[in-house]
Amino acid sequence: MTATVPTTSTGYTDAQLDEVFAPVFARIAEGAVQREKDRSLAHDEVTELRKARFGALRVPVELGGFGASVRQQFRLLVDLAAAESNLPQALRVHWWFVEEQLLAEAGPERERWLQAVANGKLVGNAISEPGVGAIDRYQTAVTGDDANLRLDGTKYYSTGSLYADHIIVAADRDGERIHVLVDGDAEGVTQHDDWDGFGQRLTASGTTEFSGVAVAPERVLGAGYGTPGRTYGTAYLQLVQLAVLAGIAQRATDDVSAWVRERTRTFTHAQADLPRHDPLVQQVIGRLSSAAYSARTIVLDIAEQLQGVLDAGGGDDASLDQVEFDVARAQAAVIPSVLDATTQLFEVGGASITSEKLRLDRHWRNARTISVHNPLIYKLQTIGDHVLNGSELPYAWSAGKR
Repeated sequence: MTATVPTTSTGYTDAQLDEVFAPVFARIAEGAVQREKDRSLAHDEVTELRKARFGALRVPVELGGFGASVRQQFRLLVDLAAAESNLPQALRVHWWFVEEQLLAEAGPERERWLQAVANGKLVGNAISEPGVGAIDRYQTAVTGDDANLRLDGTKYYSTGSLYADHIIVAADRDGERIHVLVDGDAEGVTQHDDWDGFGQRLTASGTTEFSGVAVAPERVLGAGYGTPGRTYGTAYLQLVQLAVLAGIAQRATDDVSAWVRERTRTFTHAQADLPRHDPLVQQVIGRLSSAAYSARTIVLDIAEQLQGVLDAGGGDDASLDQVEFDVARAQAAVIPSVLDATTQLFEVGGASITSEKLRLDRHWRNARTISVHNPLIYKLQTIGDHVLNGSELPYAWSAGKR
């Protein structure tokens, strides 16, 4: 079914977006357990998202996108995470790239990239480095003059790049942090599917090597990750991870509830003959559902804040500090709630709930993995320091040199 295209640039409604994407998400959800068993990267599912122009949610209607608000986008990211939690994480830098184009000065270059996104192009990232490489001392470097720029180095955690057409690379150029954009299939680019985490296994977060990769001058995008100063980007990217957690909690609720409804076996000392009538089992489902609801609500609330920040051009210091502060506090609410719920879900059944066929453990593993990307212990410390002492919030997460 094809949704009715809006006649103005105001964008699609929630109902119209659901008409387009709900069937796509449903098909993606069908194969989630099997992909987990096989450790099969979601290339076909990403292709389906391309065809549906999911990457163009925020692109204006007149340029071929959906004209979605930030809130609408994050609502759909939660829904996609419920279908397949690996995919929103894999695409999270893509959304940042689109926002950067939307904030850019109007002109042919901006329009070209937004139309490319509307045509299905996706952007991955290569920012983190192994070993001592960090935001203030990248080993990956761009050398040469504008007529002969070359990119060399190795990146780890190149999330989503195996699914992407282009890769944003954080690099050093004569002591300056910059971003460059290279094609995923460019000569000298070698990508590896060697991410070995126990969760979020299908995010394509492996190693990427760059060897003498030619970089056109117009592909140098400016200040790179970790450049001093405030940015909306850290709150935005963190919110994608919280949207993933909200989706995981929702899928866990759906999966476990479906399992309990069909279950007839229980314990001799249970409170009811059928598990679905047992108040103790109902309590566990209630905890799961509440975690999903609260996580989703927090994500959408902060998405509305981000909308205001972006509408104002992304440069208001007070608004940037507020949304950065709020998304840090949101971690402290969402992470423990989702981790607790995805651990306690196993209480609804005996040993049979641990069956490999169900793969219900993936919900906790995925939640645990996404939660350590920006460790909560450090976020809690910065929140407390800010509240007590008015200390500035950190706008970079990578390990830095002291």
